[in-house]
Amino acid sequence: MLPFAGARGGYHSRIHRSDPCPGEQALSDLESVALPFVEMAHRIVWASVATVDGKGRPRSRVLHPIWQWQDGKLTGWVATGPTPMKRAHLEVSPYVSVNYWHAEQDTCLAECRATWHFDLETRERIWETFKTTPPPVGYDPAIIPGWSSAKDDAFAALRLDPWRLRVFPGTLLLQGKGDLLTWQEDPPA
Repeated sequence: MLPFAGARGGYHSRIHRSDPCPGEQALSDLESVALPFVEMAHRIVWASVATVDGKGRPRSRVLHPIWQWQDGKLTGWVATGPTPMKRAHLEVSPYVSVNYWHAEQDTCLAECRATWHFDLETRERIWETFKTTPPPVGYDPAIIPGWSSAKDDAFAALRLDPWRLRVFPGTLLLQGKGDLLTWQEDPPA
C-alpha cells in the first residue's frame, strides 16, 4: 500500500487567479501529489467530509479516513455508520469533499466519488485495516458504541476514489515557502 510507486496520468488544474500562488507546482502525475497528501492526511487524521442533500445544500461531518496506495491508485476508506442522512445524500450525489486542516495552517483536500460497501468481506477487511494500522490513523472499531464486529448493521465501509487532490502546506501561506500541489483526473472526453 505505501510506499508509493508508479502512477501516471491526469492534468494539473491551476487555481483561477491572475497571479499564480508562490510555489505552485504544475504536477500531472498522481504519485507526486498522492504521497504528500497521504502524509499530511494521516498526520492530521480527522477530516471534515461534505455531502449535499436533494436540494443541493451542503452538510458536513467529521470522519476518519484511511488512505491506501496500491497498484498506482489512491483509495480512501471510512469506517462509518450508514445513517439514513448519509445514505440519502450519497444517493442524490455520490461525491464528497474531504478536507483536512491543522492549526499550523496545513490543509489538504480530496474530492472523491463515494461508494458504500455492505458486503461482509469488504467490511471485515476494512475493520481489520483500521484495527491493525498504528495510531493515530488506526484504532479498534469496537470502541464505537454499536460496533462489536464488522457484522453489525450499524457498521459499513465507505470507499473514496479521488478525482482531485490538493496539498497546501501552511509554510506557503505563512512564510511563502513550500509548494501547492494539485492533481486532477483527466476529464471525460
